[in-house]
Amino acid sequence: QELANTAWAFATAGVNAARLFDAIATTAQPRLGDFNPQDLANTAWAFATAGVNAPRLFDAIAAVAQ
Repeated sequence: QELANTAWAFATAGVNAARLFDAIATTAQPRLGDFNPQDLANTAWAFATAGVNAPRLFDAIAAVAQ
């Protein structure tokens, strides 16, 4: 939840933090199975809102969500 909340906060604030989003994507990917549906949605929303291109993260979120 902390990763999802951090991504959400930075996206909401409109902060340009490409390195942070890269780190979140790398850290979150192997842990997505532990995310609840709200955390998955918040993470996807944050990356999309921030305009961060993270296709592997989006693919992993989609796979876990199924």
